Amino acid sequence: MVSGMTVRGTAALGAVLLCVLAVPAQAATAAPADVDGRSAQGSSGRTAGELAAPDMAGLREVLRTALTQGAPGAIARVDDDGTVREVAEGVADRVTGRAIANADRFRVGSVTKSFSAVVLLQLVDEGALDLDTPVNTYLPGLLPDDRITVRHVLSHRSGLYDYTNDMFADTVPGFEAVRNKVFSYQELVDLSLKQPLGNAPGAAYAYSNTNFVVAGMLIEKLTGTSVQSAYKSRIIKPLGLRDTSYVHPRTTIAGRHANGYLPPDVADGTLVDSTEQTVSWAQSAGAVISSTRDLDTFFSALLRGKLTSAAQLAQMQQWTPVNSTQGYGLGLRRRDLSCGVSVYGHTGTVQGYYTYAFTSKDGRRSVTALANTSNNGTVLNTMARTLESAFCGKPATAPAAASARAGAPVERYEDIAPQVARD
Repeated sequence: MVSGMTVRGTAALGAVLLCVLAVPAQAATAAPADVDGRSAQGSSGRTAGELAAPDMAGLREVLRTALTQGAPGAIARVDDDGTVREVAEGVADRVTGRAIANADRFRVGSVTKSFSAVVLLQLVDEGALDLDTPVNTYLPGLLPDDRITVRHVLSHRSGLYDYTNDMFADTVPGFEAVRNKVFSYQELVDLSLKQPLGNAPGAAYAYSNTNFVVAGMLIEKLTGTSVQSAYKSRIIKPLGLRDTSYVHPRTTIAGRHANGYLPPDVADGTLVDSTEQTVSWAQSAGAVISSTRDLDTFFSALLRGKLTSAAQLAQMQQWTPVNSTQGYGLGLRRRDLSCGVSVYGHTGTVQGYYTYAFTSKDGRRSVTALANTSNNGTVLNTMARTLESAFCGKPATAPAAASARAGAPVERYEDIAPQVARD
């Protein structure tokens, strides 16, 4: 087993964030209410200085557990208001045996959705987009119901069917069928529209990659440029994200990176190296490449109000309940931890990679964790515990921590084929 841990001090993010694109000066808004009327704040307003110290030994143990459950490697980076701690276990490449490290780039999957949402909310700030205007106003005739608004799309309340349910009903055959395929956005929407809406617009939360394919179409229509260019000019360059890229439809990950490994649905099947792929089946819903450093920087900047106005950041935090411990805003997740702390970010699943990237309410403590596998519900649930170690600190007693975790909902494969049960 290969392992490593690095702790070092860094300058606060201020120097980087000062060069971020300017946003309109607006007064801070009150904490938004959930869609169902519940308070969005709860105990989540706790600042990084009020949090318990990160439990790095516990974090390492989570990664080691993931390895025993089938992950070739796992990494995590905690940025704590200027102090950086990194942990790594296992390998980035099963053939060469090279140790995985936080310097490795990887496919972030649905964390991409937060990038897409930020661009659209910047367009709201610029007066080019209104959240409560129907999508068909901007993209005439695209969707079957004129009542579907931009807000419905960004909050997964459009009712649009997730085409990945059919695409990846069989994990490895589904992946191999699209590994090198290049889709247009319209083709992906057409796959979705073969099925009727699952609910009336705005009626219910139902995770669907189709929503953020539509988001990509909106970005390209309103900016007059590609999603790649929008990400680069509005997020990647201003934040100095050295490891972050959107290379669709290129299949490779440039520079040092972790290989991804996809297990088949059948027991004892052969692992597939899924590193090289177009990710064209996801695009603006899941094709970004990044690193733990860059994702920590991104979500910290977002929650510190460096990427949008205060008004639009508040809109992102209009929570629709997902389950008893999670809410979904506009391209942003809220997770409520066992210690009463809420954290904000996104999860990501793409073939061969599981990502958790979250930050505190004030953006001053962030963690990104990766396991280079997927289609493994046990590893998925284990990696969720990285948030407990990073934000809740060392539990008073091991049994108490175990008891707290036992009450949390089981993680599901929501990011890919959310209606296909694999647990």
